[in-house]
Amino acid sequence: MAGEVWTWPDSLDALEAAPSFHRLLFENDELRVLETKIPPGRVTEVHTHRWPGVLYVLSFGHCVRRDADGEILVDTRHRGSLLEPGTATWEDALPPHTLENVDTRDIHIIGVELKSE
Repeated sequence: MAGEVWTWPDSLDALEAAPSFHRLLFENDELRVLETKIPPGRVTEVHTHRWPGVLYVLSFGHCVRRDADGEILVDTRHRGSLLEPGTATWEDALPPHTLENVDTRDIHIIGVELKSE
């Protein structure tokens, strides 16, 4: 997404489009900190993450990410391993998608999004 123009409406922002799964912890002109918590068996509404940033994993389970049309983008059940609690990882900005928790544990992540235009 680097260098690309963001074309999706603010109404798809995670805090607006999927508020039951995302909570604002902090925001200023340079960054935004979100808490994301998805219980087992739940699917988020279609939403975006406009800015890239660092994800810090509190707990993680298998999940399926789909695009706005329902096409599977990522299914962690087909990967070798999951992110462990205490892991930090980089995530690019994400266009419209859903995330389904297909595990028995919560997906619980703190995301530090770096605002850049």
